[in-house]
Amino acid sequence: MSGGTSPDRRVRVQGEPVDSYPRLAPEVERGAVRRITVVGEEVLHRRCREVTRFGTPELSHLVDDMFATNQVAEGAGLAANQVGVDLQLFVWDITDEWGVRHVGHLANPVLAEVPAEHRRLVEEPEGCLSVPGPYRVVPRLDSAVVRGRDMNGSPLVIEGRGYFARCLQHETDHLHGRLYLDRLAQRERKAALREMAEAKERTFARRAALAAKLGK
Repeated sequence: MSGGTSPDRRVRVQGEPVDSYPRLAPEVERGAVRRITVVGEEVLHRRCREVTRFGTPELSHLVDDMFATNQVAEGAGLAANQVGVDLQLFVWDITDEWGVRHVGHLANPVLAEVPAEHRRLVEEPEGCLSVPGPYRVVPRLDSAVVRGRDMNGSPLVIEGRGYFARCLQHETDHLHGRLYLDRLAQRERKAALREMAEAKERTFARRAALAAKLGK
């Protein structure tokens, strides 16, 4: 998901509050930047495989690389298939409307059902790192609860509201092979793809410059 992050004293890492946190997540420092897949690539348009092997160096390195890639792309969140990996895993580093920064990763996410009486749709602009450039208004629930596991296999429940809830829903969609474009009417989707074609080279150049600035 497209977006920016900003430092804040109120930070929740893996859903838990912490007293302090660096501006750049430690994973960014350790990770390498990978190429971000673009709409049309097959890995983005099918359901990803569940993570079955936890606590491995390979999974840890993937999480680090996803954080680094998300950082240079100025993202709010990033799914594994956006770096070409067919696994149900996503990361996030996002500051919500209330000034709370959320940082973490989740494997095999499952969104909890929201009772009808508590369902409230909010229409807000949404972008995607795999659709570089355009933003479009997409309805999303204003709260979300997602269950899964961390990289070591420990159960994890993450709750979000507002922009963070949107991020959780957006990234879970990715792992089911669905982009925000798939939630648009056909005419709106075509217009967004035209806009992407015009903007993507500038976007790629900006990402490359930010990667170089970070020494990645």
